Amino acid sequence: MWTVDGFAAVDFELARQVLQRGIAALYLVAFLSTLRQFPALLGERGLLPAPRLLEWAAGRKVLHPTLFTRIRYTDRRLRALCCVGILVSAVLIAGLPQLGPPWVPMACFLALWLGYMSIVSVGQTFYAFGWEMLLLEAGFLAAFLGSDAQPPTTVVIVLLWWLVFRLEFGAGMIKIRGGREWRDLTALTFHHETQPMPGPLSRQAHLLPRWFHRLEAVGNHVAQLVVPWLLFVPILSLRMPGTWPQWVGAGAAAIVVATQLWLVATGNFAWLNWATIVLAFSAVGLPTGATAPASDPPWTVDGIPLAWLIVTSAVGLLYVVLSVPAARNLFARRQLMNASFHRWQLANAYGAFGTVTRERIEFVVEGTAAADPREEDWREYGFRGKPGDLRRLPPQVAPYHLRLDWLMWFLPLGRSLEDWFAVFLTRLLDADAATLALLRHDPFGGERPRWIRVVAYRYRFSTRAERRRDGIRWQRDRRRLVVRPLGRTD
Repeated sequence: MWTVDGFAAVDFELARQVLQRGIAALYLVAFLSTLRQFPALLGERGLLPAPRLLEWAAGRKVLHPTLFTRIRYTDRRLRALCCVGILVSAVLIAGLPQLGPPWVPMACFLALWLGYMSIVSVGQTFYAFGWEMLLLEAGFLAAFLGSDAQPPTTVVIVLLWWLVFRLEFGAGMIKIRGGREWRDLTALTFHHETQPMPGPLSRQAHLLPRWFHRLEAVGNHVAQLVVPWLLFVPILSLRMPGTWPQWVGAGAAAIVVATQLWLVATGNFAWLNWATIVLAFSAVGLPTGATAPASDPPWTVDGIPLAWLIVTSAVGLLYVVLSVPAARNLFARRQLMNASFHRWQLANAYGAFGTVTRERIEFVVEGTAAADPREEDWREYGFRGKPGDLRRLPPQVAPYHLRLDWLMWFLPLGRSLEDWFAVFLTRLLDADAATLALLRHDPFGGERPRWIRVVAYRYRFSTRAERRRDGIRWQRDRRRLVVRPLGRTD
């Protein structure tokens, strides 16, 4: 396949196949995560009920677009929406809509975009992550990649480069402007241990020599501050002979992919890293040495239907206008991180980990069936992803998103406890089945505890010697009582 306007000797078909199927796969994971967690977190009896938010927002334009302002929210309808999203995603992964005209995959991706936006718009703090808006924007752009019947247009390919640039360069600028640890190259000395949800190899990465962590930081700065500019080098092929611009773009994509794979191996950041990997393939244009297919003007141009070319060009013009705030933000003194400037969450600002915490504080939730809470018979609740059991190997869960576990990491960083956390403790006292299903281990086997409390511990990875001696992967020491023993009467 070829692209129009000077890219006639470059094949972006591999890029399109990876982009369409990869983005669809991420939507499948997102809808599956929502299907399994949303009702307990945000449903009719959730920790932060979405119906309550929708009732408050009625008549006000304070929410991003959502179907649930027109259709009354119920958990059953939420589940139906997720099932449809999973089905449409699976069909796109199989490549079936891509066999027809470009309007078919466009309709499928726009349906995913609108459906998932309807969920994110009422997701409140449980959906307040940068990769939510990233997935929405990626899905919108994927809608205009066309089908197998014609090559992708240059304008959409360039828009995807612009998305990767904002994602990577924005994250790099946030770090440089953020904590001193990124400037003195010590950030990765702490990051692997204190990141929100460590993975199976995080401890090994943390125990690597300090010089390696400094090299990691340097590599991160190069990958995020220098390499993203190279994604646009293939534009030079419009005026310069030779294939070297395409190889530079593909090389930049390879560096982005390599750095993201290291993050995949050493942590759990939902689908953020996988989305970046998929989007980076937009820069993989392979020289073919061939000529563009014959055109039949005025209805086709370089093998692309004129109507489709008009639509994608209009999307490009729209993005030029929408991208002005995001472009300014990249070089603003007070750079915004993971910010949306428009109601439809397009041309957003991205960034992550401008600062790195130096110690890991975990809130451990404990319960007891004893009549007197002063008795030392406290048992811990186990979470699916966050650290708890000192012997347990941190699991690999990404690209799946454990939303409760992620927000548990944020709790010690705040000055006060979140409202949802108080409801969560109440649901544990009630032995609520939907809430307990979010956990890995219920120490009471579905029975009600009499008391609940929360204790703060400092966690750190065991050294190699401690691991050999004690057989545990984490060391911890108790810091303070966060929530005193609470019973149902409280």
